[in-house]
Amino acid sequence: MIKSSNLETSTSYIAAEELMKTVNIAMTLEKPLLVKGEPGTGKTMLAQAVADALGKKLLIWNIKSTTKAQDGLYTYDVVQRLYDSQFGSNVDDVHQYIKYGKIGEAFLSEDQVVLLIDEIDKADLEFPNDLLWEMDQMEFYVQETKETIRAKHRPIVIITSNAEKELPDAFLRRCIFHYIEFPGLAQMKEIVRAHFGNIDQELIQQAVLTFYNIRRVPNLAKKPSTSELIDWLRALTAAGVDPSVISSDLPYLGVLLKKDKDFEQLKKSRH
Repeated sequence: MIKSSNLETSTSYIAAEELMKTVNIAMTLEKPLLVKGEPGTGKTMLAQAVADALGKKLLIWNIKSTTKAQDGLYTYDVVQRLYDSQFGSNVDDVHQYIKYGKIGEAFLSEDQVVLLIDEIDKADLEFPNDLLWEMDQMEFYVQETKETIRAKHRPIVIITSNAEKELPDAFLRRCIFHYIEFPGLAQMKEIVRAHFGNIDQELIQQAVLTFYNIRRVPNLAKKPSTSELIDWLRALTAAGVDPSVISSDLPYLGVLLKKDKDFEQLKKSRH
């Protein structure tokens, strides 16, 4: 059982109580935890915090648009085997040409690990369904070696999604789901204090209030996230900016906003 205080102590990760309840239920039921939320809500950091709190290794599978489910299990390097055979190397042992992906590593680990499948919605629509059997049965078959790889320990699986596309119903049924709301003002101040030691409290107050005012500007293409607020505070601190001018001067605004049209939207909203 993980408590929010365990995460704060081990990683300075500030988690809502409801999120921790969901994490614990997912571990109890031995089901993947699917975490959704806009960028900057701490989805990826959650997996690191859980691994640190439990004293377990974290394996991260970063999903891209070209990622296939097979990549997470294993790949067979047929080109290298052909190359070796042409130069007289012994290629009888096929095992040396099998490279296990992150799911394969998790299954083969001598100890239970935390497996993060990060940004699953970046892959094509069939990707989640292609993992169903392996994640249900905790095993997969290696065709080239005629072996079945079974999990020595069921990994704690955390899956993140930025909600860019809908995931298949069959996949969702097998997951425990939690949507992380963007932190409110009070929680954001806690997050900031967890990242900084001695920092001027007035600087936090003015920077955080200005940050939320910017996020409320209509029609922003990319709202600034928590990580950008942390970077902004670092910039303000390094430059010794007077807290009293932050809301009016908006120094180092390029740390928060990354698109030309968002600068224009902010400019219009201030006139």
